[in-house]
Amino acid sequence: MTHAEGHGFVEVAWGGRRDRIEHEWIAPHRTNAPLVVFLHEGLGSISMWRDFPRTFCDALGCRGLVFSRWGYGRSTPRDANEHWPVDFMHRQARKFLPALFAALGHDTTIDKPWFFGHSDGGSIALLHAAAFADRVAGLVVAAPHIFVEDVSVESIAQARTAYLETDLRDKLARHHADVDSAFWGWNDIWLDPAFRDWNIEAELPAIRCPVLAIQGVDDQYGSMAQIDGIAAALPAGQCRLLKLPRCAHSPHRDQPEAVIEAAQAFIHASR
Repeated sequence: MTHAEGHGFVEVAWGGRRDRIEHEWIAPHRTNAPLVVFLHEGLGSISMWRDFPRTFCDALGCRGLVFSRWGYGRSTPRDANEHWPVDFMHRQARKFLPALFAALGHDTTIDKPWFFGHSDGGSIALLHAAAFADRVAGLVVAAPHIFVEDVSVESIAQARTAYLETDLRDKLARHHADVDSAFWGWNDIWLDPAFRDWNIEAELPAIRCPVLAIQGVDDQYGSMAQIDGIAAALPAGQCRLLKLPRCAHSPHRDQPEAVIEAAQAFIHASR
C-alpha cells in the first residue's frame, strides 16, 4: 500500500478503545527501502522528535513512520481521571501497535519494520519484538527500560516538582494538545508503588531480531544495567551496545551524529 507523505490522522480500534492517532510518513516513495517506526519517550510526541526522524531516514535512505501514542501530541488525550495500568507498555506493544499497522494498511508479515525506540518507546519496541518475533526486522533502542531503578524514580519525582513549580509545563505544552494528559499519565504510573516491580527481563529471550542498544553515560533516568541486561538476555552477537560519553537520557538529541552513524552501520550489516 502506498502512503502519502506528511502528517495525518488515523482511527485505531484496540483493547476496547477507539483513538484518533496523529502520524507522519517520511519518504514513502522509497518503496524498496526499509521502514523505520519511531516510538517516542514517556513525554514525547511527533513534534518532540523535531527533525531527527527525517534526518535519520535521509541518512539511511529508508522510509519512516512517526506517531504520537494515545494520550500524547495531537492524538486522543487521556481522560483526566484515567490511570494507566502497570502493564501499559505491554498493551502498547501487543495490542496497540498491531491495531495501528492494521488501520494504516501496513502488513508487517510482508514488510517487516525496524523500530527506533526511545526510553519508554524502547521498552515498547523490545516487548513488541518479543511478542511478534517474525514481524520485526530489527531494533534500535535508546535509553530503554527493562526494569525500574531508584535513579529512574528519583528523576521522575524531580520532574513532577519541576512540572508544578517551573516553566516545564509551558515547554511541554508546545508539543501536546492536552499537556496534563501526557505528563500525569506518565508521571503517575512511574511513581505508583505497584510499578516498582515492573520488569521485562524474562521476555527478552523471545526476541529473534538484531538489537542495537544505546545508552548515555550521563543518563539521569537509568544506568548501564539497562542495556547490559538486554545483551545478557540475548545470544552472543545478537545485541550490540553503544555507550556514549557526554550524553544524557536522549542520545538522539545529545549525540545525533554518533547515533545515526552507529544505526546506519548496524542496519546495513544486519540486512
